[in-house]
Amino acid sequence: MTAVHRPLLGCIADDFTGATDLANILVRGGMRTVQSIGVPDSDLAEFAEADAIVIALKSRTTSAASAVAESLQALAWLRERGCQQFFFKYCSTFDSTAVGNIGPVTEALLEALGSDFTIACPAFPETGRTLFRGHLFVQDSLLNECGMQHHPLTPMKDANLVRVLDEQTTGAVGLLRYDVVGQGASAVAMRMDELRAEGVRVAIADAVSDDDLQTLGRACAGLALITGGSGVAQGLPENFRRQGLLRTGDASAMPVIEGRAVVLAGSTSKATNGQVAAWLEAGRPAFRIDPLAIARGEPVVAQAVAFADRDQAVLIYATSSPERVAAVQRELGAEHAGAMIEAALGEVATQLQGKGWRRFVIAGGETSGSVVQALRVKGLRIGRQIDPGVPATVAFGGSNALALTLKSGNFGSVDFFPKALACLAGDFS
Repeated sequence: MTAVHRPLLGCIADDFTGATDLANILVRGGMRTVQSIGVPDSDLAEFAEADAIVIALKSRTTSAASAVAESLQALAWLRERGCQQFFFKYCSTFDSTAVGNIGPVTEALLEALGSDFTIACPAFPETGRTLFRGHLFVQDSLLNECGMQHHPLTPMKDANLVRVLDEQTTGAVGLLRYDVVGQGASAVAMRMDELRAEGVRVAIADAVSDDDLQTLGRACAGLALITGGSGVAQGLPENFRRQGLLRTGDASAMPVIEGRAVVLAGSTSKATNGQVAAWLEAGRPAFRIDPLAIARGEPVVAQAVAFADRDQAVLIYATSSPERVAAVQRELGAEHAGAMIEAALGEVATQLQGKGWRRFVIAGGETSGSVVQALRVKGLRIGRQIDPGVPATVAFGGSNALALTLKSGNFGSVDFFPKALACLAGDFS
């Protein structure tokens, strides 16, 4: 009798691009991984065949209560499928607010699992995010000096993550320092036991290299819950492999989807601004979504869709400088301006899909969430990496086959857009 395959790792991500970032890491480690858009409302074959399931929520900027409720719902679904371990994924820049949502969700998940300890490690050295003595760096700058202090929704004004997380939690927050991590997994496991005995419920874990992340992954093999950015998940597939639980074969294999392509960008991050600038400097066609024009009642969506109807892929973007974003927010209000842009980009995607577009490169976490929901995508099969943290994916569970790339605003090389378009067409050279 053939044994029933059950997923090994159940993951909950607080935004859509972060979910694909995590899934990308797991696929690179040899785990067949699928991503669900929201908590699944049905059991599709893709879920049953996966080693890891990542449930993508849009909870980073909702109220803490809403984020907790959604995350607990996702956890319950994953537990019902037999997952052995759980991962709560948030951004490698620890995007949050003074009241959440990272701390409240972490504590709620711990309580639901009957566990009393976990780590928090957003480090991802491959993309320039490192943790040293509890302080988060982005490249060579502290978190609060890298541009994240100007984020329109989740400004990060303190690089000391022990202090940031302590303000969001009821339990004690500790530090798992770099010098302990450097001694290896056994030393880390011993220190975690000491911290737990001291009453620490969540420990910020230093990591300045991929070796540190591998060490943390090995040390966390016995934890019910791990929290962090995608980087710390690098060590998890090997834990399952040592137990003989991972199957052989190419975990990233997926079909090439034929059809027209478009780039949709809503992120205001430095990286995405650079990618938009590079596209424009190369003379490629682009249409800017102006929220003030939307507010005036102009037919911006119709104009963007008409502009896209040409022989080559176009960029449709709302990406702007921090100064321009601030000016728009002063006139329209931050939430209202953001909601108008995301709704417009979602409607553009829907209309293009109806006209035969099948390949979408999407930049920005909030934008990605809006677009995949507008396209009614239920889940994604995760394929090969395009850039660190960003894989190619194929949608499943919808009426049309779609190839998608969901890019965190801060990720990707300056030439990411044309590179991603080529990869969705099957060219990873």
